[in-house]
Amino acid sequence: MTDCLFCRMVAGEIPADVVHETDRTLAFRDINPQAPTHVLVVPKAHHPTAAALAQADPDLLGAVVRAAGDVAVQEGLVTEDGVAPGYRVVTNTGPAAGQTVHHVHLHVLGGRDLRWPPG
Repeated sequence: MTDCLFCRMVAGEIPADVVHETDRTLAFRDINPQAPTHVLVVPKAHHPTAAALAQADPDLLGAVVRAAGDVAVQEGLVTEDGVAPGYRVVTNTGPAAGQTVHHVHLHVLGGRDLRWPPG
C-alpha cells in the first residue's frame, strides 16, 4: 500500500532504525519511545490488524511473534532461555486502543519496570 507508513519503510522509501530483519518481518526503533527499549515488529506484507493477519496467514503471524522474541533477546531484555529481566509485547487494534498506523505491528517494550495496569 503506497499510503501505508510501514509499507513504505519496508520498501525502503522512508528511513527506519532497523534492528532486526528476516525475509518476512522488519523490526525498527519506535520514533516516540515509551520505554528505554521500544521496538516495532511488522510483517513485510500489509495486514491491518493481528486478527486479519491470523485469518490470512497464521504462519506469518507466528513469524512476527518469533521476531519479537528475537528482538527481546538481541536487545538484552531477556536471556536466551527467556528469563529475567523481562519485556512486554503489545498490539493496538483500532482507534480506541491507540492504533495510528493500520499495518499490524507488535510493540516490544522493556528496559525498565513495566507495571500493570498500564496507562
